Amino acid sequence: MTPPRPDTELAGLPDWLYPLGFWVAVGLLALGVLFPRLAPLAVGWVGLVPVLAAVWVAVTAWGRDRRLSLAALAALGGLVVVFVVKEFLPGA
Repeated sequence: MTPPRPDTELAGLPDWLYPLGFWVAVGLLALGVLFPRLAPLAVGWVGLVPVLAAVWVAVTAWGRDRRLSLAALAALGGLVVVFVVKEFLPGA
């Protein structure tokens, strides 16, 4: 018998991070429907969850899986490039 393979679906993320981020986003989006001034906060949170996940992986995986940590840092770097280039576009 082979031993069970570990669940690597989350790639270094804790089990609670995305479900918590999702349900906080659902709550904020629902509040954004009732109180429209909260809508930008809700949309910002939806965009922030993957960034928090990438930061989490970059920091916590550095000691055990440097390639995964570097991939998370590359993703964050790509996001920074998008925001910098966006500022050079007319009408942005």
